[in-house]
Amino acid sequence: MRKLAPSILSADFGKLAEDVAAIEKGGADLIHVDVMDGHFVPNISFGAPVMKCLTGRTGLPFDVHLMIENPDSYIEDFMTPQTEYITIHEEAATHLNRSIQHIRSLGVKAGVSINPATPLYTLDYILEDVDMVLLMSVNPGFGGQKFIPSVLEKVRKLAEIRKTGGFNFEIELDGGATLDNVKEIMDAGVDILVAGSAIFKTEDITGTTMKFKEIIGR
Repeated sequence: MRKLAPSILSADFGKLAEDVAAIEKGGADLIHVDVMDGHFVPNISFGAPVMKCLTGRTGLPFDVHLMIENPDSYIEDFMTPQTEYITIHEEAATHLNRSIQHIRSLGVKAGVSINPATPLYTLDYILEDVDMVLLMSVNPGFGGQKFIPSVLEKVRKLAEIRKTGGFNFEIELDGGATLDNVKEIMDAGVDILVAGSAIFKTEDITGTTMKFKEIIGR
């Protein structure tokens, strides 16, 4: 089943629980949690305490995306009963295999992410160990950026690698998704779509979530 993971980076933090309730009502499958440290990416978002405030206040699982340096030092901070995925960047991990095994040892799914300019071959020796590969379709650090179309070819190549290699990982795409390009994105082979501004910056968050879900489900 293909999934929608709205990113709360674009939500109104003054009414975060309300915005999350709106996407849950609209049929979202996950809450995408973009964590930025101002070092690995040029922006600061929020840490584990903000995410943990939502624990028990929503039925949606957390899809944690750590865009931070030294991710191993913070992985366990993002563990909650609702954490389903924790994803770290290939570019930020000194010992990627060890980090992935650390995440999986905690009983959650482990993901690896790469930036738009990072080639797929950097993941050759980790694909059999991960539950998800997150492809960035914008340069990470800020919400509301324009989609980089060339990433779709990367998605197609990764889907072919998965098929020919007999791997089981899911493919997630993060950045620049809109109602206008969501069909093309999903047709390329994406399993989990992250959308932020295109959902949370609309007047009807629930209605927009439902529209995304309708297209994703086709």
